[in-house]
Amino acid sequence: MLGRVFACAALVGLAGCKSGPEAVEAPGNGFLGALALPAVGPQRQAATDLSGRVVLVNFLATWCFPCVAELPTLEALQRDFGPQGFQVVGVGMDLEGAQVLAPFAEHYELRFPVLVADERIRSGQSPFGTIGALPTSFILDRQGRVVGAWQGVAGHEAMSQAIEKTLKRR
Repeated sequence: MLGRVFACAALVGLAGCKSGPEAVEAPGNGFLGALALPAVGPQRQAATDLSGRVVLVNFLATWCFPCVAELPTLEALQRDFGPQGFQVVGVGMDLEGAQVLAPFAEHYELRFPVLVADERIRSGQSPFGTIGALPTSFILDRQGRVVGAWQGVAGHEAMSQAIEKTLKRR
């Protein structure tokens, strides 16, 4: 009986977690100021430091397996494109906030900032578009406008191509 209860709870918890890429409708303008959230982990970067950079905002949770599986891709993108004016920013959606996100970011030694989502963002409302499932990612151009979005794990190649294209724009 307890096993069934746990299995049902796990299914409900994973219902918002997607493993395949899905296009997300994104509004035309995002606000880097919306990333003025508390940061945790080894890398902390103020939203004001993102001005003029191409930014990949990735909404994730510590309990979401596809989110954790996507971390190596995010790390590789940061390593490969960071010197060209690119920055990954994770936004943790965990209800427990910094209490679970700080050890998570430290454990994985993430080389990009992890911000703690506020209540509005955890409800699925981001200034970049709706967060209907995790992970959800938005690419912002150098002016802070949304130019690409994915719901689910997008994959290294798709994200790389979008980042390269956005970095070439001035």
